[in-house]
Amino acid sequence: MVAWAKLFGNPLKQDIHFAKQMFQELADVGNPEGHMGLGFLYATGLAVNVSQPKALIHYTFGAIGGNTWAQMALGYRYWSGNTVATSCEKALDFYRLVADKVSQGVTFGGGAAIQRIRLLDEVENGYTSGILDNDLIEYYQLLAEKGDVQAQVGLGQLHYQGGRGVDLDYQKALHYFTQAANAGNAMAMAYLGKIYLDGSDEIPASNDTAFKYFKKASDLNNPVGLSGLGLMYLYGKGVEKDYTKAHHYFLLSAEQGWVDGQLQLGNMYFNGLGVKKDYKMANKYFSLASQSGHVLAYYNLAQMHAQGTGMLRSCPTAVELFKNVAERGRWGELLMQAHSDFRSRRYDESFVEYALLAELGYEVAQSNAAFLLDRGEVPMFTKEDALARALLYWGRAAVQGYSAAQVKLGDYYYYGLGTPVDYEVAAAHYQLASEQQHNAQAMFNLGYMHERGLGMQRDAHLAKRLYDRAAETSIDARVPVALALLKLQLVVGLESLQEYLLQTPLYNAVDLNSTVGSNWDLYLITALAAVLGGIVYFRRPQLPQ
Repeated sequence: MVAWAKLFGNPLKQDIHFAKQMFQELADVGNPEGHMGLGFLYATGLAVNVSQPKALIHYTFGAIGGNTWAQMALGYRYWSGNTVATSCEKALDFYRLVADKVSQGVTFGGGAAIQRIRLLDEVENGYTSGILDNDLIEYYQLLAEKGDVQAQVGLGQLHYQGGRGVDLDYQKALHYFTQAANAGNAMAMAYLGKIYLDGSDEIPASNDTAFKYFKKASDLNNPVGLSGLGLMYLYGKGVEKDYTKAHHYFLLSAEQGWVDGQLQLGNMYFNGLGVKKDYKMANKYFSLASQSGHVLAYYNLAQMHAQGTGMLRSCPTAVELFKNVAERGRWGELLMQAHSDFRSRRYDESFVEYALLAELGYEVAQSNAAFLLDRGEVPMFTKEDALARALLYWGRAAVQGYSAAQVKLGDYYYYGLGTPVDYEVAAAHYQLASEQQHNAQAMFNLGYMHERGLGMQRDAHLAKRLYDRAAETSIDARVPVALALLKLQLVVGLESLQEYLLQTPLYNAVDLNSTVGSNWDLYLITALAAVLGGIVYFRRPQLPQ
């Protein structure tokens, strides 16, 4: 749709005001896409003034009209209590609608992989995003063309699933799997079976060819091939339907830990296909498959929890599972587009894409939108507006369990970024990150606040305990903790000396707050860091003369 293309700046040049006009025209004639677009603009204040009531109205009209994004946005709002009263049942209704659509679109192959890359981890902490370098891909291609079977299988899987910077391409997957299969590789044979079982625009489905490759792979006891044969017997694709054989092959596959075998065994026990209905066994196999991240396993477990089938009904658990399924829809590919725009320094475009997904409840999009605003890399906003918006997104990401976002919230209240300084609120966020997610940075910050008595009672012993916990939790915290502990010991010693000299004229000579200033501890820790750096420099290994 042109309106979304203008909003995202892909593939057309970004023009948010023009997109707003188009959404308005569509909404005026009752188009669900138009209502969804206007809902997003009013929710985020892009091209219009922020109005959550108007956003809610447009989302509701969009959802009634069947718009998937609007249904997700409402599901997230009722789940999180964002501008509406929390309602698990309403969230369940909306998320179930979206999850139904996602489950219906899942192929036997499972669909394309969608990566969730955190910009904070990638940029500030040096974590790799998982995107494969072009030189590395070319190296594997060279190995594959020289007959390296593992390289052929690896490239085949990359192109079959997509992701990690590699486009989904069934023709290339077919090429590499065929090379490896001709060399006798069972995994390649099994994946060829999957390609021909599903079919695609480029490769027509062929049950006979799929069966041939699955049979070859299963003869070599490959779990993917065994599961493939089970599928063909379960659904009678090219062979006579036979539940007994299907169960046999799925069981052999599941015993080797293959996720599809586990999932299909769960289906057979849940529906009583060739076996007696057994919800306990269905739950067992669905749970095993969900541990490998299979979207249909999450979906089936969600249905069981929502209806109380074979277990006590649990609306919160069902919503969590349906939300997980909903976020695996094809629209999740927008995450990769937003990351690509970020890498290309198209920050406004990247922000709008992340902001939309943030409205749909994607935690990684919320933290990434906050990250862009935090760094002042979204030109459309002033610094003050950007920080206030970042605070909002960090808060939403923190509620969903991202510990770094919880620490960021503490930082914003500590330094007064986008909000007035509030040490007590800052300490509360650090406390949550420390206790719930065992975040070393939060422990260190809490230790410092206890040491200085900021927002809480001054307590040197508790400060030391928190510093020690930070060092135990993360090896990266050991050097700053060592400096902080050294400074703490000096401070405690000076305070003891001050108390001793309290009644003498020498007291003012050791009163650092009056002689150096309230930030004297920062000067001290800088000096200690310089001393430590000097020691490391002079004790470095010397080259032999």
